[in-house]
Amino acid sequence: MGGTKKRRVVVTGLGLVTPLGVGVEENWKNAVNGTSGIGPITRFDPSGFSTRIAAEVKGFNPEDFIPRKDIRKMDIFLTYAVAAAKLAFDDAAFEIPEELKDRAGVVLGCGLGGLTTIEDTHRTLLASGPKKVSPFFIPMLIGNMAPGLISINHKAKGPNLSIQTACAAGTHALGHAFHLIRDGVCDIMVTGGVESTITPLCVAGFNAMRAISTRNDEPSKASRPFDKDRDGFVLGEGAAVLILEELQMALQRNAQIYAEVVGFGCSGDAYHMAAPAPEGEGAARCMKMALEDAGLSPREVDYINAHGTSTDLNDKFETQAIKTVFGDHAYKLAVSSTKSMTGHMLGAAGGVEAAYTVLAMRHGVIPPTINYETPDPDCDLDYVPNTARRADIRVALSNSFGFGGTNGAVAFRKWTGS
Repeated sequence: MGGTKKRRVVVTGLGLVTPLGVGVEENWKNAVNGTSGIGPITRFDPSGFSTRIAAEVKGFNPEDFIPRKDIRKMDIFLTYAVAAAKLAFDDAAFEIPEELKDRAGVVLGCGLGGLTTIEDTHRTLLASGPKKVSPFFIPMLIGNMAPGLISINHKAKGPNLSIQTACAAGTHALGHAFHLIRDGVCDIMVTGGVESTITPLCVAGFNAMRAISTRNDEPSKASRPFDKDRDGFVLGEGAAVLILEELQMALQRNAQIYAEVVGFGCSGDAYHMAAPAPEGEGAARCMKMALEDAGLSPREVDYINAHGTSTDLNDKFETQAIKTVFGDHAYKLAVSSTKSMTGHMLGAAGGVEAAYTVLAMRHGVIPPTINYETPDPDCDLDYVPNTARRADIRVALSNSFGFGGTNGAVAFRKWTGS
């Protein structure tokens, strides 16, 4: 801003609550091993629904992170967000110092907020009347309570924002957090995404759109991005929180550094409520913006963590968008979709996938696209099928695209110590 030199931004902490596990270690082990987090729905009785499978978070105990008296005031998505933030700060070995609280902010993505609370409370209202509605109902359901509680718990007094851009929300949150530090507004940002909407109403709604898989007999094979036999995405849930810091501050405290955030792009399709623009035109512009923001050429990119939803149009048009941006290099870089394992975590997806991207860069391993069995002529790139691959990833992109034609992409550079 104002012609001043742009500051460098690094990722120093990760917190993950996903269908692949709680914490970085469990998540990364399962992602590299190609483990599916998808199974039968247990949150409600799904008999009678066309879809009876989802990617639920398992083995999560909110009391490990939140006082029992506070849990009853929270929708499940809030417990995931608060837990992921605590895990991220623990991973960063860091708490915000008093003198920097005004320059520390929270930006979190969330698509729908407390849908579980809305459905439960509506049943209470109909059965028992308005006096039985909880006084915590409104705070429990609003999406911005996730960054709000993180701000309260960690005393971050800078920008406090919630981004509701559907399936691109986590990526948009990360990109805006990156810019706030790069442009000198903040020194520390807590960012990522959260979602938990495995509810009767949500599943029924996506079934009505014919958007989600009905491969109920083979849950672990239902999410199959870029595969010719894909039949829709699988609903997932969870949270990811990333700690971003200005580089010099991170170096001064000898922080671990996963990767450097170097670019962000966002665009609108201006086309359709739910379908992507033909040939991925909006997605292509978005990726180009991220590369231009980073000062990178397309040929420098080694890996893309794709949006890769396992829907017909997304996978086809995202492939076309990658070809538009990268030309012949599209066939040389690696593309994988971790949604093949986690399902589609909606507003949390971008945060989780950014975390997997920086872990891939740090460890030199690309997580696979599992369930890739039958090639699709419309999807002919290197999707790292079924098995993780060792690779030196110097530059990577993480893509997210959402209903309403909203697109986001974040570019990362491998941290080499300089």
